[in-house]
Amino acid sequence: MAMQPRILPLIFFSIAAAFTPGPNNIVGSYSGFNFGIKKSLPLILGVTFGYTVLITLSAAGLNVIFNAYPILKTIIKIIGSLFLIYLAYKISFQNEIKEKKIKNPVTFYDTFIFQFVNPKAWVICITAVSLFYPEKENLFLGTLFMVIMSTIINIPSISVWALGGSIIILYLSN
Repeated sequence: MAMQPRILPLIFFSIAAAFTPGPNNIVGSYSGFNFGIKKSLPLILGVTFGYTVLITLSAAGLNVIFNAYPILKTIIKIIGSLFLIYLAYKISFQNEIKEKKIKNPVTFYDTFIFQFVNPKAWVICITAVSLFYPEKENLFLGTLFMVIMSTIINIPSISVWALGGSIIILYLSN
C-alpha cells in the first residue's frame, strides 16, 4: 500500500501540532486551572469534535482543489508558516496583561464552533491535508485515517493541558 510511508510522519505531525501551545491548549489550561478537570470535560470534547469536523471538511474539500491546482499546496504552506511565526511574535512581545475573572467554564458548543475560527487549527488542517493526504490511494480510507488520528491524538492533548492547569492551582497560594 503506497499510503504507508506517510502514516508515521502524519502521526508525528499530528502529535506535535496537537501538543504545542495554541488557542485550544491555552484555553484548556485556563479552564483546568480555574474550574478543574471535571468541569473542563465539555471543553475537551468540544475541541476534539470541532477539530475532527474541521479536518474532515478540509480533507473532503481541499483535496479536489489541490488536485486541480497543485501550486496552492505550496502557497498555503508558506502563508501558514508565516502566519504562525507572526502569532508567535505577537504572543512573545505582548506587554499588556488584563485580569478578568470568568465565572463559568467554556462550553462544548463554544469550543466546537471556535475550531472554525481558530487560526492554528486551520493551519494544521491545511498543512496535514496538503502534506499527508493520499493523492492516488483510496481517498475515503485516507480521510478516515486522518480523522481517526486527529481524534485519538486531540483527546489526550487537550486533556493534558487542562490537567496541567488543574495541577498548577494546587501549588499556588495566591
